[in-house]
Amino acid sequence: MRWDRAVQALRGRREAGVLVTVATVRGHSPREAGAKMVVTATELHGTVGGGNLEAVAVERARELLAGGGAAELVEVALSDKAPYRHGVQCCGGEVGLLLEPLPVVPSVAVFGTGHVGLELARILARHDLDLHLVDSRPGQLTPERLAVLDDAVAEVHVHQVPVLPELVLAELPAGSHVLVMTHDHAEDAALCDAALRTPGLASIGLIGSAGKWARFRRTLVADGAPDPDRITCPIGLPELTGKDPAVIAVSVAAALLGALARVPS
Repeated sequence: MRWDRAVQALRGRREAGVLVTVATVRGHSPREAGAKMVVTATELHGTVGGGNLEAVAVERARELLAGGGAAELVEVALSDKAPYRHGVQCCGGEVGLLLEPLPVVPSVAVFGTGHVGLELARILARHDLDLHLVDSRPGQLTPERLAVLDDAVAEVHVHQVPVLPELVLAELPAGSHVLVMTHDHAEDAALCDAALRTPGLASIGLIGSAGKWARFRRTLVADGAPDPDRITCPIGLPELTGKDPAVIAVSVAAALLGALARVPS
């Protein structure tokens, strides 16, 4: 598979990898600057030249995958007098390999794309993540309304679910962060209950006041929902108290992005 297609395939499978690029070349080398290869825990796609050079790159890339390291430049001398681990490679040059981790991006699901939900989607869409937008109302997820996301950095997944939107929870990637902000408190309640019963989710947030959460919590406890205190309500930054949809969206996005930044990669 070509390296660029491999990068897209990894993202689609939500699998981590490392992009290896021949960044610098001095003297002779098996590949020219710009050659690329994608390394996963079990696969290689593309090549940076084979032999000791490529074996060193693969070994270090898999160390980065195992340890969660940052991007780095690895210098490899191609000389029979240079130290080597995987066989002699004596082209006579020196190659700098740039290793860039390709982590699994965060997944965020926004249930309810009303005034606040759409403003929130506009903010989150500017970040490298998988963004799932879910709504039960027929007019909320039209191409015309979502045109504001046409230049999104995020991968946007649209779920138009007229009945039982909570079924989407089971389709979300493991580790997804869920934000519940629909137009209907009954729908919010059903989503909260279902989210608590869905294995593998990360955070669960509910828009609303402390009073709304107190009522919801009593119902969830009475219905036997597991660990209701996993749900955060209210959501957002407490110091941002404005009620304008854009202000609420900024507050919620800031709190979520802060939490994502604190999660080890």
